[in-house]
Amino acid sequence: MKVIGFGDNIVDRFLDRKVMYPGGNCVNVAVFARRLGAESAYLGVFGSDPLGAFVRDAIDAEGVDTSKCIVRDGLNGVTEIKVVDGDRIFLGWNEGGVTISDPFTLDEEHLTYLASADLVHSSVYSASEDQLPAVRSTGALVSFDYSSEPERRSDSYLVQTAPYVDLALLSCGNMTRAAVEHDLRRVHAAGVSLAVGTRGQAGAMMYDGERFLTQAAAPTDPLRFADTMGCGDAFLAGLVVSLLGSGWSRTWRPSADALQRALVRGSEYAAAQCYVEGAFGYGRAVEVATSHQGSN
Repeated sequence: MKVIGFGDNIVDRFLDRKVMYPGGNCVNVAVFARRLGAESAYLGVFGSDPLGAFVRDAIDAEGVDTSKCIVRDGLNGVTEIKVVDGDRIFLGWNEGGVTISDPFTLDEEHLTYLASADLVHSSVYSASEDQLPAVRSTGALVSFDYSSEPERRSDSYLVQTAPYVDLALLSCGNMTRAAVEHDLRRVHAAGVSLAVGTRGQAGAMMYDGERFLTQAAAPTDPLRFADTMGCGDAFLAGLVVSLLGSGWSRTWRPSADALQRALVRGSEYAAAQCYVEGAFGYGRAVEVATSHQGSN
């Protein structure tokens, strides 16, 4: 079983803690999949600054392959955050650094590499939309994190992305159940096979075109709670590793029981992630600056 994260990486700088952590949706999914027992890799662009090396070193330390990554001259992505009552509050970022300003373009070597995966994961923060048809052509399953921004659920955005996605993850926050069902139906109708919405403490919901499956959030110990950083990524990693373990592929559709088991596994792994500071550790103390330029 092999999972490849294709797209964003970033440094999360916590202003309240004066600590920075490696992260990024696609990096986190790759790292979490590795921790869950899958072979995994990350394919993306690192900045040539010390922050790029910081992220890459942490990924390598987790046993995630970065051998096909590219280093471009410029700043790595960095975001500034504080935690309020356990929830992360984003204060600003440098627009993703070179990941967004000079994004990854797949060539034949990269496509052959992606074809070795059972699943390739990307996200709205990866500037990978125009690469999704090529990713899809490799035969690997494709998951995609649509995050929470309404513009990423517009008809035009779904037309551009959904036909090339097998599993879509939507952050649905405090949306009502009816609103979540509506969005999941829209995403499925646009071409996605499995549409999943995470709802924080309200749990998660999945739509496979025939039925809605729901799963309560797994309980957490408030005395051990650190923050919610990476919880959605952990949920997705637990979900896809479980589905792949059940035999999910382009030619085999998971049963309702397999889908429910995957939701349970995702919920459990997301709860465990609440006890981790940052996305997957490797915190490093930093001097806090007032700008969002990515210096450390």
